Amino acid sequence: MASNPESRGLPLVLLHGLLGDGHDWQDVIDALPGIECHALDLPGYGRNQHLRVDGFDEANAWLSGELETRGIRHYRLAGYSLGGRLALYHASHSPAGLQALLLENCHPGLPSGERAARLRHDEEWASRFEHEPLAEVLADWYRQPVFADLDEDGRARQLARRLGNDGRAVAAMLRATSLGKQPELAPWLASTGLPLTWISGNRDQKFHRLACQLVEQGCNINHLALDGGHNLHADQPERFAACLRDWLGST
Repeated sequence: MASNPESRGLPLVLLHGLLGDGHDWQDVIDALPGIECHALDLPGYGRNQHLRVDGFDEANAWLSGELETRGIRHYRLAGYSLGGRLALYHASHSPAGLQALLLENCHPGLPSGERAARLRHDEEWASRFEHEPLAEVLADWYRQPVFADLDEDGRARQLARRLGNDGRAVAAMLRATSLGKQPELAPWLASTGLPLTWISGNRDQKFHRLACQLVEQGCNINHLALDGGHNLHADQPERFAACLRDWLGST
């Protein structure tokens, strides 16, 4: 999915989160006229529901191949949650064409001592997505603390939007890109010269706290805090698009 081919400037590549697809960015794209946007479907989702990757290296190879297929050589990259983690991993491998990075409610990676517990946690969810009715798993998924800003109507809307997923594909991607498999990238963040903006929702206590900790550790990020929860670009697309416009203008 791409915007008007007559758009000007460096392309903006957008990566969605777990359970989503490229269409999640459409309201943001609509608020960015004149910007060439490429909202990709990650492996296991949308038009790529049939694709599988095994780990971050394969996911990064897929992303690099997708950019090459689209003829994108110089670009700016934005990602949300899982998409943010993949974008961060991609950036840490110093691709020549990447000019700037923006991450929304993203995790920089766990210390090695915490990864085994996270692998077990994600395997429990993956097994549920693989074997249980999707609606039942989603009902529990959206009751996790990270989605505490959602009321009953908000949870119902999210559940309805995600029923088009294939539980087996979700399980495969969850296993492949578990936070337990992601390297800790805070040291890279402390040394990179890449222009990097990090957006967190101050009502998403976990991810907002992570972003604040990165700033306190001296990481090279421009931290913006919005009044909102975990999925800022879906809940307030026009405001998020305004942040993107400012970021695009500054990079």
